[in-house]
Amino acid sequence: MPALRPDRRNRPAPDTATVVIRWACFTCVLVPVVLVWSGTSVAGAISATLGLTAITWACRALLRQCERGAARPADVDRAPGLARPGTAGAGARRGGRSGGANTPVD
Repeated sequence: MPALRPDRRNRPAPDTATVVIRWACFTCVLVPVVLVWSGTSVAGAISATLGLTAITWACRALLRQCERGAARPADVDRAPGLARPGTAGAGARRGGRSGGANTPVD
């Protein structure tokens, strides 16, 4: 009897942002250990850790913001009632400096 294999189409896609953040946190722990082991001062290793941690959290915030933007439908991006650039709303005039039919233009 053949073994049952899980159907690949039914599995959810992996959350790549979470994987990236996990690896970044791992390196935030690994880098100071390697620095101290290789002879760098503890203060230097701590400052490197703080810098890596700040960069990791900033990248995490940007990744989450991009995920929220990608998950949002395209029609939600614009506020209601506002026309797109280059389109005229109801009653809007297109063209240059026309003030009316009998108004002289310089």
